[in-house]
Amino acid sequence: MTGARCVDERLLRIRRGASVEICALLAGRPWRTADRAVPEGSGGSDGSAVSSDTASGIPHRTVVERAGLAALPDSGDPALMRVAERIPAELVIADRAVALLPLTPRTAGIAALPELSEPAALVVHPGPLLASLVNLFEDIWNEALPFRVCADAARRAADGPAAGPDALDLAVLSLLMDGLTDASVAKQLGLGLRTVQRRVKRLMELAGVTTRLQLGWHAAAHGWTARR
Repeated sequence: MTGARCVDERLLRIRRGASVEICALLAGRPWRTADRAVPEGSGGSDGSAVSSDTASGIPHRTVVERAGLAALPDSGDPALMRVAERIPAELVIADRAVALLPLTPRTAGIAALPELSEPAALVVHPGPLLASLVNLFEDIWNEALPFRVCADAARRAADGPAAGPDALDLAVLSLLMDGLTDASVAKQLGLGLRTVQRRVKRLMELAGVTTRLQLGWHAAAHGWTARR
C-alpha cells in the first residue's frame, strides 16, 4: 500500500484489531501521516502509541533502537520495552497473525523496494514471511537490553563520566573471556570467589548490561579487550 494516510489508517486498524499482543520494532523516527507527523509506533490519527494501549489492556512488547530513544513516546510499560543498538527493519505485528512492514532502505533485504515517492508499507498475512518476521522480532527481543537498564545508564552518563574498569577488573574480564569459570579466575588471581563475582557485577554495571554475553560484546566494542 502507498500513501501516508493509507499506511496510517492500516496501522490503526491492525492495532485496534489485536486481541492478544502487539510486537513492534521501532527506529524512533516519525512516520509522516496525511495530516501531521506522528511518533514512530503511533496508533494513527488518534495519536495513541503502539507501545501502550490503556483502553484495550493488550500487552505491547516494543524494541526501540538506542538512537531513537529520545523520540519514543513517554508511554508504555517499561517492563515490556527493550533497547537494541540497531534494528534491521521497522515492524508492527498483531497477534502473530498480521504484520505491517514499512518499506524503507532497511527492508531491502526483506522485500523488493520500488522507487517510492511517498510513504508505503507491506501488509503481511500468515505464511513464511510472517513467520520469519515473528522470529526476527523474538530474536531481537531476546538480545535487547531492558529499557530500565538503558535509562539508568543514560542517567549515570548525564551525571558525569563514570570510572572505567581498573586493572583488576580487566584481569578478571580477560580470564573470563578466555573461558575460565569464576572459581578458576579466583584461584588464578588469588582472589575469593565472591570478589570475582562482585567484579563481574561491577563490570556489567559499568557497561550497562544484564548478561555476560552482552558484557563480552560491550568489552570488545569499547576497547576493554585491547587493554588485556
